[in-house]
Amino acid sequence: MDKLADLAIKGFIGTSLIDYPGCVASVLFVGGCNFRCPYCHNADLVLRPSSRPTIPAGQLLADLERRRGFVDGVVLTGGEPTLYPALAELLRAIRAMGFAVKLDTNGSRPGVLRDWLEQGLLDYVAMDVKAPRERYPEIAGRGVDVEAVAASVDLLKHCGLPHEFRTTVVPTLLDVDDVEAIARWIAGPAPYFLQQFQPNGCLDPRLERVKPYSVTELERMAAVARSYLGAIQLRGV
Repeated sequence: MDKLADLAIKGFIGTSLIDYPGCVASVLFVGGCNFRCPYCHNADLVLRPSSRPTIPAGQLLADLERRRGFVDGVVLTGGEPTLYPALAELLRAIRAMGFAVKLDTNGSRPGVLRDWLEQGLLDYVAMDVKAPRERYPEIAGRGVDVEAVAASVDLLKHCGLPHEFRTTVVPTLLDVDDVEAIARWIAGPAPYFLQQFQPNGCLDPRLERVKPYSVTELERMAAVARSYLGAIQLRGV
């Protein structure tokens, strides 16, 4: 287990009230990501994961054990967790302790996502939908297999597991027409969150000079998306 943890786990938050809907949760951060979204705030995790110490599995599980009875779930985020299929072993240990598991993912690895779902290792999935299909490489910051992302969207829409889709809406990168295109693509009953852009510590420092959309502008986008998705919410406003 210690060898497994050395692969990825680079951060731990013991208690969070905002990362897992309806749950008090602990949050695990993996290092490394196959995207380079310019508005990302986790530069060290994405670009320099080796600069952060790893957390041994024994220490991690001991920390979680101390929180049993107070913490309901564990969030696996990053970085991109599905880059590490072997984390299934860690997820099994966490679930054996009685915790629910939420995965945050960019949807680029549908095969890993499918395996974890089929093994019953996940209770909730939050997938970031970065852009309309035709603009994905531009917004994700590098070449992207858009069909793989689309496969993850379809997988979640039909898996029966609670899930959400979410988009960080960055002025100069996405506008109301882009949000409508995304909503049309992922149309269905799952919750869709429009996330407010925070211009601090971005991977691309030029975005730190960009003013976020106003709440009124985000509400207009939500109204357009609501034509395709029933449950639209704003986050971070």
